[in-house]
Amino acid sequence: MSGELPPQIQNQLAQLQQLQQQAQAVMTQKTQIEGLIRETEAALKELEKSADDAVIYKSVGELLFRADKLKLTEELKERKDMMDIRLKTMAKQEERIQGRFTQLQEQLKQSLGQMPPKGG
Repeated sequence: MSGELPPQIQNQLAQLQQLQQQAQAVMTQKTQIEGLIRETEAALKELEKSADDAVIYKSVGELLFRADKLKLTEELKERKDMMDIRLKTMAKQEERIQGRFTQLQEQLKQSLGQMPPKGG
């Protein structure tokens, strides 16, 4: 078995590997954001169930502070909206990476198809 792969093919393989890593990172971030959205939605549901005069506490680091229900509800809604936007952005990024990955795979197949057969 003589020779290594041509530099062009090595480069395409390296790009594919890099895209796989990027896709994995995006998927991990998406999963984290989805979890935060679920937690925020659960907190909002609990706030909705509670009486208007209920004593509510907000966690800030290691401390708990008394919080105003309406103010906290607004904060949570804003946070959820921001996370929804971020999730959509991550989905678009994932889509672009997947498109580039598919394109690169096709280029690699063509490049490998053009390689001369190995001598025995």
